[in-house]
Amino acid sequence: MISHLGLIMDGNRRWAKNQGMFPWLGHRQGAKTVEMVIAYCIEQKISYVSLYTFSLENFKRSQTEISYLFALIDESQSRIQEFVKLGVRVRFVGDLSALPEQTKNVCLKIEEATAECAILQCNFLMCYGGQQEILSAVQRLIQDKVETVTIDTFKKYLWLGDIPDPEVIIRTGGVHRLSNFLSFQSAYAEINFLDCLWPDLTKELLHQTLEQAVQAKKNFGS
Repeated sequence: MISHLGLIMDGNRRWAKNQGMFPWLGHRQGAKTVEMVIAYCIEQKISYVSLYTFSLENFKRSQTEISYLFALIDESQSRIQEFVKLGVRVRFVGDLSALPEQTKNVCLKIEEATAECAILQCNFLMCYGGQQEILSAVQRLIQDKVETVTIDTFKKYLWLGDIPDPEVIIRTGGVHRLSNFLSFQSAYAEINFLDCLWPDLTKELLHQTLEQAVQAKKNFGS
């Protein structure tokens, strides 16, 4: 299989509108899909999964939706023991200084509690932008006065760190772009765009898409 799966979770708001609900309520349904994905990654022995949770551009959304999203993060601290039991190390990757203090403290608490877990590393990209991640790495390299910069050195300064790049990236929602997701790390990823909305993603469709992507990856350059 693969070691790192990237997921752009698009379509929560449209799903809610289709159900006659307030747009932001789709994020709670989307959280159930996240649970499915985590279970699937553990089952398939995938070591890393990165989920595009909240981009820096998302701050342009309504305050009601933003507050609802952050409230969902705050609620997730009640699942710390479940993460530990499953062996899931949780990381929140991005400019966490942009988060409300309460939410930032929750993120740090979850990270600390799951730091020793080793079955799956689940990266929630929060207040994240791929271009901003690259710029931050450059600024830190300059600050540290690093004279010789290789790709391996550069990766250590990225928010995500020097973990393996994603071999496969899947975006739901029918939009065909990466939207500033893992701009540096996605250079050689097999990218798949699905028409289904994020809350409608099933385990069967995820598995089928991943298998096809892995096969395409194997045939690359042949």
